[in-house]
Amino acid sequence: MCADKSAPATLDATPAQQRVLERIAVQRERLRARHTARRQAQVRTHEAASAAAAADGAAPGGLYPPDAPFAERLALFARAHPAVAGAVAAALIAAAGPRRVLRWATVALPWVLRLRSR
Repeated sequence: MCADKSAPATLDATPAQQRVLERIAVQRERLRARHTARRQAQVRTHEAASAAAAADGAAPGGLYPPDAPFAERLALFARAHPAVAGAVAAALIAAAGPRRVLRWATVALPWVLRLRSR
């Protein structure tokens, strides 16, 4: 009754279960590819910003892009200074009240998700 632990356990899956497992595998591969593409885009963006900063004679990563939209500069600031961004968010929540915050969160969530996908 001692099974060989080096061999993978095989289960008899029904055809429907096998299709589900194949869909899961395809989805995992798609998510891995998307994650890799996002990482590569971030690296390329960072390298381009560093090269532009070096060409301007500035320290790489020292300044926000001057031609960037306000929302992007705000997002860069929040990433660079999470404690300050959190304190400002907490102060706004306390001043506005939870009901108003929830109402505005439904407006802001799509915007935040769109920024994240870049």
